[in-house]
Amino acid sequence: MNWIDLTQTISNAMPGVELRDSKNLETDGWNARNLDIYTHAGTHMDAPVHFGMPGPTIDQFTYDQLTGYARILDLSGIKPSALIDVGDLGILEKELGVGDSLIIKTGWSRYSETDPKIYRDQLPRISVGLAHWLVRKRIKILAVEPPSVADVNNLEEVTRIHRILFSGQIIIVEGICNLESVDWDTVELMVFPLKIKDGDGAPARVLVKPLS
Repeated sequence: MNWIDLTQTISNAMPGVELRDSKNLETDGWNARNLDIYTHAGTHMDAPVHFGMPGPTIDQFTYDQLTGYARILDLSGIKPSALIDVGDLGILEKELGVGDSLIIKTGWSRYSETDPKIYRDQLPRISVGLAHWLVRKRIKILAVEPPSVADVNNLEEVTRIHRILFSGQIIIVEGICNLESVDWDTVELMVFPLKIKDGDGAPARVLVKPLS
């Protein structure tokens, strides 16, 4: 069905992850490991409680909320620390409609392993103006390659952007990757976060395929 996986692989090399042996085949009869993971590690989805906003916790989102039609905005080659504004939407400023989702392609995921400091500290991020515009458009899901939609080193900014988006019930997905494998500008999107009770967020499997 041409599904493409936009999910980072969880490993001990990823910040916020510890995988350790629990059982092994020779002494216990099977192999198993324990996983200690930050709820916002790697490819993940945020819930409103992450920034003290009302709304569903991560286990309360429905299948219908987590799937649907998405447009891809190609901003490959964007500069470090750039603010993504409404003017960067191009034709999508007119074409995005109520209930659509938006995936922003920047190529930023290449830094997740090659230069984690740039990946985290110089990420391109959503401007206040764009955040408000997305709310007015009632965008369903916003998915980005950096580990956050805002500057994680600026508490005021990261709080403000998340709260604006959550005020419009926009689902935030961060840390996607592999968009260089996606040649289409319109896709079917599926987001599957771990079903953590009362969760503020969770690692998620994110898949896309061309619309049939």
